[in-house]
Amino acid sequence: MSTPIHLAPQVLENRFVRLEPLAERHRGDLQQACWADPDLWTQLYSFSMLPEQFDATWDTLLAGTLGGRSLTYAVTQGGRCVGMTSFLAIDAASRTVEVGGTYYAPQARGGAVNPAAKRLMMAQAFEAGMNRVQYCVDALNARSRAAVLKLGAVQEGVLRAQKITWTGRVRDTVVFSILADEWPAARARLDARLAAFT
Repeated sequence: MSTPIHLAPQVLENRFVRLEPLAERHRGDLQQACWADPDLWTQLYSFSMLPEQFDATWDTLLAGTLGGRSLTYAVTQGGRCVGMTSFLAIDAASRTVEVGGTYYAPQARGGAVNPAAKRLMMAQAFEAGMNRVQYCVDALNARSRAAVLKLGAVQEGVLRAQKITWTGRVRDTVVFSILADEWPAARARLDARLAAFT
């Protein structure tokens, strides 16, 4: 019988970011980060962290972590939360997990933050024994689709009309994955990419 897979909440850190399990101390900074770009939530997210929905979504994220269904990390720089990212759909029996629910404040986009955070999370997942890490991205979100490909993920296909977003829009979802035997090469490319940041 195989060893059970468990993604335990823990602090993950490299020279670019520190990922901390989401906690009450992050609430204020995360609110400011999420409210800095309100249009993005309306256009590209299946859930909302805008003022009217923030508390309910916050409670859902914390409950998911406490129940073991998901694990949300506050992404911090210099002691301040600049965004969040999560392990979703944790399937210990099949050794698969989804990485998603990612949002960064505008000033944290386009640099080392996302690849550094995803490097930490994928290392945690594969070191725990996962066979597959997948990313499910809104088909309209060209920036996120490009970012996932730059992580070394393989695009597998499009799930048509897969989800209804919080605004009522029917979303097509693009599925990407990295498998355990692909991780060493993807990790090396990601490390080389991160090394280029000063």
